[in-house]
Amino acid sequence: MQMNVKTAGFEGPLDLLLHLIKQLEIDIYDIPMAEITEQYLLYIHTMQELQLDVASEYLVMAATLIAIKSKMLLPKHEEPLEDDGFSIEYEEDPREPLVEMLIEYRKYKEASEALKEMGENRALMYTKPPSDLSEYRTAERPLDPSNRPTIYDMLGAFHKLLRRKQLQKPLKTKIARQEYSIEKRMEEIEGFLREKEGWTNFYDLFPEYDKEYLIVTFLAILELMKQNRIFVKQDGIFADIWLTVNEG
Repeated sequence: MQMNVKTAGFEGPLDLLLHLIKQLEIDIYDIPMAEITEQYLLYIHTMQELQLDVASEYLVMAATLIAIKSKMLLPKHEEPLEDDGFSIEYEEDPREPLVEMLIEYRKYKEASEALKEMGENRALMYTKPPSDLSEYRTAERPLDPSNRPTIYDMLGAFHKLLRRKQLQKPLKTKIARQEYSIEKRMEEIEGFLREKEGWTNFYDLFPEYDKEYLIVTFLAILELMKQNRIFVKQDGIFADIWLTVNEG
């Protein structure tokens, strides 16, 4: 079964790098290239495992990270002293252009988030007199927006799932080919969560090892999140992801 899926959850390679820097608690001015390159390539590999269309800009950034990592492994040249015997020219840090791009991107990202928040706050303002709206009141959402996992958190959880399933896979097995529908799997997941009547662990939605089944299930979860038919939360970095159905 061939699936080519594009999602608007990815905002570009710089967004992914910022996510990794925040998740790994890395100083943006002193990026350990070996670690960040390894984690970045891990995410790219997970996207390819999901048969997602990986944009060329992600691959270009991967090549850039590898090039910077290679330059940092080369021995540094000692520059001779100037004629006055006091000043020394230092070799430029190969990470500097990347750091500048990340800082500039973070600046615009934070500005856009601030503008979005201001717009949302302004949308809450009304000029008409107060009215009784109790009949339109709906149940409060049980999800704190600050705990909502990003697309990268979901990818990280899916990568952990693949490793778990690989370790549990029997050495010899025969699997009959079966076609899976994302729409049908969405209905199954929604029904399963509704029966649970509470929060369900992300890993409980993947009872089978079959790779096509895992991919369809993961894409079905992303689509349910996009349509706001389920709530998803993560209590902290590297913590488990939990899901529940949106009864509203």
